[in-house]
Amino acid sequence: MQRQLGVLVLSLALAGLGGACDKSGGAKSGTSKGPQTKKPGDPTAIAKIDDVTITVGEFEERINKQSPYIRARYTSVERKKEFLDNLVRFETLAKEAARKGYDKDEEVVRTMKQVMIQKLMKDEFDNKIKLEDIKDDECRKFYDDHKDEYNKPEEVRVSHILVDGEAKAKEVITKYNDLMAKDKAQDAKHYRELVTQYSTDEAANKQRGGDLSFFAANATQYPPELVAAAFKLQNTGDISAPIKTAKGWHVLKLTGKRKAINRSFDEVKRQIQNRLYRDKRQKAQEDFVAELKKKANVQVFEDKLQLVKIDTTPGAMPGGPGMPGMPPGHPPMGGPRSMMPGMPGPGGAPMMPMGMKGMKGMKGMPGPGLKAVPLPPGAKGASPPPPKAPAPAPAPAKTATQ
Repeated sequence: MQRQLGVLVLSLALAGLGGACDKSGGAKSGTSKGPQTKKPGDPTAIAKIDDVTITVGEFEERINKQSPYIRARYTSVERKKEFLDNLVRFETLAKEAARKGYDKDEEVVRTMKQVMIQKLMKDEFDNKIKLEDIKDDECRKFYDDHKDEYNKPEEVRVSHILVDGEAKAKEVITKYNDLMAKDKAQDAKHYRELVTQYSTDEAANKQRGGDLSFFAANATQYPPELVAAAFKLQNTGDISAPIKTAKGWHVLKLTGKRKAINRSFDEVKRQIQNRLYRDKRQKAQEDFVAELKKKANVQVFEDKLQLVKIDTTPGAMPGGPGMPGMPPGHPPMGGPRSMMPGMPGPGGAPMMPMGMKGMKGMKGMPGPGLKAVPLPPGAKGASPPPPKAPAPAPAPAKTATQ
């Protein structure tokens, strides 16, 4: 819990210090320096917190990141005072977090690196590769080379029970009909039980319940008699008469159908354009990283991987899938918003849920009846604070059957 508090509070510091410095562009000696950025717009000071200056331009920039509806609520002097008070409270908390050395916390440092990488990749590639750069002739070539993805024949999916004689196949059908007469709702279960009891096809038996997956009328992986019989079945759940092939006798059950797909180039052009754009951007990013790794002194000691112990006990904190080359648990770069409360989201706007739900009881954090940590002004989508206390932020909003 204490570590989480450190991450949370310093997240505020990192987001706030990015635009906080004195008039000379530096920080006082003895304070923890955050990333220094040029302040936007009018440099006139509107508030100071020790060495931190909030300028008119910064104030305007924070408000103007809000939606037009929210911006309209800050036209009066009184409401501007409230917004400025939130800015001051935010910078005060950020300075205190930095003063206490939370910027040395390993989780905070890792989170800051992640945000820097997001910013780096955005700045590097947003203007280098654009959707409109993918022209029609390139899309047309892709379509011609991948027509099988956009034009597919009708397909059926069946399960089968393979036995060694016609009498045995008829016995299977009779037993299936008896089971269905007793309980139609257990259709799939009845058939799977018969597969286990009768079928001699081990490959499609215990592991797949007799499933042969989808295939077209020109399929060659199954006997032609079986394919022809499968396409004669009309409705999902239908059972075939005994089918004789070189492998034995089959009882088929139709479990799914796919209609033929015939999509013209004009129908899929936009889809192809988006796909090529994503592929080109991904390739450019991979090349960019590969070139950086060439220039860096990278050493990998794979023989030491055996020393890594993985905690598989229930209740271990999930990491989740991460970006290649990023620590586990780090979401993909360039996502819709940053993962840490208080860290910059789109446009660099810090995000911190008002009220800090779920943090009550944590030392130093607001609990029931206590004043909540304010939402940093400038957060996109944040509700404006009421006159005297911050308001809570709104809560974030079979191909086959048997």
